[in-house]
Amino acid sequence: MKVVGLATVVPEGSISQAEAVGVSAPMVCDTERREKLLAGLFRRSGVERRHSVILEPGTSADRQQFYPPRRGDRDHGPSTAMRMQRYEAHAAKLAAAAARQALARAAIDAPQISHLITVSCTGFFAPGVDVRLIPKLGLSPQVRRTHVGFMGCHGMFNALAVASPIVASDPTARVLVVAVELCSLHFHYGWDGQKLVANALFADGAAAMVCRGDDGAAPLLEIMAHGSRLLPDSEQAMSWRIGDHGFEMTLDPSVPKLIRGHVGLWLQEWLGAQGMDMADVVTWAVHPGGPRVLSAFEDAVGLERGELAASRSVLAHYGNMSSVTIAFILETLLRESAPTPAVAVGFGPGMVAETFLFRW
Repeated sequence: MKVVGLATVVPEGSISQAEAVGVSAPMVCDTERREKLLAGLFRRSGVERRHSVILEPGTSADRQQFYPPRRGDRDHGPSTAMRMQRYEAHAAKLAAAAARQALARAAIDAPQISHLITVSCTGFFAPGVDVRLIPKLGLSPQVRRTHVGFMGCHGMFNALAVASPIVASDPTARVLVVAVELCSLHFHYGWDGQKLVANALFADGAAAMVCRGDDGAAPLLEIMAHGSRLLPDSEQAMSWRIGDHGFEMTLDPSVPKLIRGHVGLWLQEWLGAQGMDMADVVTWAVHPGGPRVLSAFEDAVGLERGELAASRSVLAHYGNMSSVTIAFILETLLRESAPTPAVAVGFGPGMVAETFLFRW
């Protein structure tokens, strides 16, 4: 499958990680000691700046009015309904911005798109983002729609796996894949270790790819194979559940151990099925679930510490944008003319590892 258009966008409003500590403290800390611990956690996150739809463009740290200071132990912030209202107000606009750029880079007019695949795990409403994109982009009212929902950080991998057989079976198919995540709408109030990690890492963004079959078009990149693996004894390692005050993320401390223990062997077997060895992969595009995830992957695959520079750079400049993040990494590697063959890897609830082999 050929990807002939790729684009990424973020909301205008952004905040440095140092500013984010001061903004977050009134919602999660009740002592000075905890404020210091929070500052340390945010410093170690690998994130330097993040973008969010709750921030007005500007420079001061008081630009968010969505999350008021906590008023006691029973205050858990805005309700899930309020957060979904904000999601509905912003998600389609951000998704459309990425889609327009991807279509322009692919030199494909919107009415030519035969299939639309949308990806998001941070919000729900119906008619959803997919339906709103049809008039916003000028897509055909007969476009075939598929939504990949609530699959977490590897959602884009699954969307591309859905697109692949479509373009393989129909050389006239033109598939638009659009992911949008507004993770900042699920900021957690109170002192909870696993949720504080999520508060420190996640951010907002959107990405789009235009895919077509092997019909002679010059691609930005070509995806040659897909793989998926549910890691053993990992169901509780990573979860994403709907609560009364936003969606609740859990990231168990066992995640790095699971990656070190299982991912290397699985990737070696999967690459073998493609007629390759681990040593044949010259570039890795790894979803940065966090700095410990990247370090664990390096250990599992036997990489030097500089080989995931693109993943760490995206984490630093944008944070973890869930399913959207892998597109930012691919865009970075394209811009740097990184050598291929290359392998992309992402992890999501389950705990499941997803991968695809690509070249350009």
